[in-house]
Amino acid sequence: MMTLLTLLLVLPAVLIASAVKVVPVGQVYSLHRHGKPVRLLSSGMHLVLPLLDRVAHKINLAGQTLRFEEPLANAHDVRGTVYWQVLEPERADAVFEQVDQLIRRGAQEALRGEPAGEQVDRRDLGARVKQSLNSALRERGMMVTRVELDVA
Repeated sequence: MMTLLTLLLVLPAVLIASAVKVVPVGQVYSLHRHGKPVRLLSSGMHLVLPLLDRVAHKINLAGQTLRFEEPLANAHDVRGTVYWQVLEPERADAVFEQVDQLIRRGAQEALRGEPAGEQVDRRDLGARVKQSLNSALRERGMMVTRVELDVA
């Protein structure tokens, strides 16, 4: 009898607690139901349907970094850091899980298109990589803010 009473008191409390989602400032949560996007939760407290709704992505709007390394045709290795951020979470949600691959692939393509030469200007090359990445990411609601390259 005591177990049943405990279960009847604890179960509703657990369901109510799981129905409240608190989104920190500077983040957006993507809410999915049955694997399909339902809505975005901006910062603050939100009520969701427990057991049906789940947070698929926690999108940081402040900015993120990605390190990469790419060998060039002229035997130089290029290491770098790409600083990027989400501008439009609605668009970025669909490809948020693949953003690292998109940036790596875009950086590889931009660096492979560079002519082989003895002297490589890091800033100029970084600006071209940034421009190339932004042309691919802007339509997906993201933007590269800075590219830092180290040419070995």
